[in-house]
Amino acid sequence: MEISAAGRLEVRITTADVGKRVSVRSLIEHGPSGEKFGDTVGVLTSWDNGVLRITRKSGESVRVAESTLVAGKVVPAAPARRRGPAASYEELARIAARGWRPVESERLGGWELRAAGGFTRRANSLLPLGDPGMPLDDALTAVRRWYAARGLPAYVQTATGAEGTQELLCAELERRGWVREVTAELWTGALAPVSDLGDPSSAVPLSREADEAWLSRYRRKGMGEVALRVLGGGSPGAPAGGPGEPSVWFATVPGGPGAAAPAAIGRCVVDGRWAGFAAVEVDPAQRRRGLATAVMAALARRALEEGASAAWLQVEVDNEGARALYGRMGFTPHHAYHHYREPRTSPAESSAPAGDGAL
Repeated sequence: MEISAAGRLEVRITTADVGKRVSVRSLIEHGPSGEKFGDTVGVLTSWDNGVLRITRKSGESVRVAESTLVAGKVVPAAPARRRGPAASYEELARIAARGWRPVESERLGGWELRAAGGFTRRANSLLPLGDPGMPLDDALTAVRRWYAARGLPAYVQTATGAEGTQELLCAELERRGWVREVTAELWTGALAPVSDLGDPSSAVPLSREADEAWLSRYRRKGMGEVALRVLGGGSPGAPAGGPGEPSVWFATVPGGPGAAAPAAIGRCVVDGRWAGFAAVEVDPAQRRRGLATAVMAALARRALEEGASAAWLQVEVDNEGARALYGRMGFTPHHAYHHYREPRTSPAESSAPAGDGAL
């Protein structure tokens, strides 16, 4: 905290610091012998009517009464990364979007409207990078109309916790009644160490397409033509791996004689220096045998052959098993991302499809 030359804590933030990353200390319990203090670090998203609103890295919004402030200061926009590939939020957001493409998209200024028949929120949400070219309320009205015309609820995908993320937009959405339904994180790591984890002599078959066996292990619902297009690359008429296109690979560990589905599967998208992992799933009866590691190592080796050097993946905040596995592989969180759903104002909206899967 900020300490004056006289050794006193000082509040060195003002309303002019809205939008900046701050660290504040506030009194949370009063009394001559029971005074307690709390520290909050995050982006100052508003300071109105004597109340500060600070959005933490996780996306949690904290309200702090101005009257309880003991100290406060502006801090660097993002802490220095200790390991892993350096990358901006915008670079990763664009790479992740190319790795899970919708079947239909449209620009609204710097924003991208995305739809894929409701298959996953990632492919059926607005990606707001840049300026929509109109006031926020007008832009959100246009977003809701676009999704309503397709029989879908409007979702906005936002991010928090890194330089250039959208804490202010999150706060504005919440003021307007948009509801955060899902929070996950994007993690990054070096690719070569992942390839070294598996046994190269243990062959894991790779394919350009998700065949029936692979799909029988995949847990998503509603696996129709639209879902297959998203898995395969999304962009109609542009073959995966073609010039300028991401290269998509599917890994399958056979389940053995008589098995109804493979023992493990995974998906990887190679796009420039980045390899993105997804859909890593293992037969519950065969977990803790290193199959997920074998799948990712095989995909990583192929990605290295295609020139990638860095890796990313997305993981839900409550998936403790996956988070432990990825941590052991050298991945670390880069930022959190969230899906905000439009306010539900009618029974019809309440019954609209929410998109398959949390991500």
